[in-house]
Amino acid sequence: MARKKERWFAPGPKLGWRRDLSQKRRINIALRHRNGNVLATARALNALANVTKDPETKRKARVDARKLFDLYRRGIKRRMRI
Repeated sequence: MARKKERWFAPGPKLGWRRDLSQKRRINIALRHRNGNVLATARALNALANVTKDPETKRKARVDARKLFDLYRRGIKRRMRI
């Protein structure tokens, strides 16, 4: 019997993020699932962009992550809603 492949990426809790929503809605949903923590949400979206094989999901997740990283760098760190 073949051994099950080990996963090298262990995803965290679900983000509720879907690529068919508008960017504002996607970010708000993802922030809500991370309790408003901008950096944690940006990291989760970046991880999603790194492991997905779907080009549209990769592009949209990367754009959303960049936007959140930029907000974090500007000083908006916690408990935010766009």
